[in-house]
Amino acid sequence: MHVGTIFCFKQQGFLLFLSGCNGFFTGMGAAYGTAKSGVGVASMGVMRPELVMKSIVPVVMAGVLGIYGLIIAVIISTGINPKAKSYYLFDGYAHLSSGLACGLAGLSAGMAIGIVGDAGVRANAQQPKLFVGMILILIFAEALALYGLIVGIILSSRAGQSRAD
Repeated sequence: MHVGTIFCFKQQGFLLFLSGCNGFFTGMGAAYGTAKSGVGVASMGVMRPELVMKSIVPVVMAGVLGIYGLIIAVIISTGINPKAKSYYLFDGYAHLSSGLACGLAGLSAGMAIGIVGDAGVRANAQQPKLFVGMILILIFAEALALYGLIVGIILSSRAGQSRAD
């Protein structure tokens, strides 16, 4: 299929709105990471209450994942012109792949942050020297979602390039 060819499929809009799963997946990752890390913070707070504020870092990092999904959703929605006569199938796939790239990366990062955050804050209560190592692992887990955000931005910018000018 030539990308400049206009086809009369009815699924472009479906693909566009399916790209909204981006928010669902990043939200699930943020929720899981927050819940799992929060359980670790609560458990650690019983043993060492003075370390609770220091151990909130994984919860905050998990919450940022939802913002990545919001950024991609705004980029996708601003790339749509309701006054345009047609919305190409290529655009629908570009927006869908953009949402899935960011969403699934956010879900994966949220799971990693939750598991590392839970185990990390508990271990930090027993051995304070592990704090820097835990933070580094959390940064690498967060980087996965950042990579998904970058790929999502690149894919979303491809929408609109299917037009034969």
